[in-house]
Amino acid sequence: MYLMLKLKFIGYLIKMKKNSRIDNFLSHVLGADKKKFEEVQIEREVIDEIINIARKSYPQEFVALLQGKISNNILKIDGLIFVPGSTSEEGAVMQLFMMPLTSDAVGSVHSHPGYNAGPSQADLQFFAKKGLFHMIIAEPYTEESILAYDSFGNLADYTLI
Repeated sequence: MYLMLKLKFIGYLIKMKKNSRIDNFLSHVLGADKKKFEEVQIEREVIDEIINIARKSYPQEFVALLQGKISNNILKIDGLIFVPGSTSEEGAVMQLFMMPLTSDAVGSVHSHPGYNAGPSQADLQFFAKKGLFHMIIAEPYTEESILAYDSFGNLADYTLI
């Protein structure tokens, strides 16, 4: 319960464009001040890699973490992090305890074997717990079949660079 309230509060702070002094203080105490961004930029090579991996993995799902950093209110995603796990036609699971402590993971990406890139209930639970930005790619595994979400499961925009 506490974690969910904290995540909702952090999400609220992230979306705010102008903070008061109390908001700035609370944001700093909760660690959200390092997670503020107004724009997401993804390197084209990352999108191309996601598409290629999804096509090669079909009919099984693939899953990876998105690597990036926030600077000047821009979340820039510049790579993928692969963590040991298992995949099948029904889902993909990462062993997050195997993730390097120094990673710059900011979210996740995974494929759906089908034409629906909407998040499942399990996806929404994962989004709320891990990361700031998430992507799902569905068939036919093209740039247009990728949808992005924030940690609350709301559709999110991004720009290719």
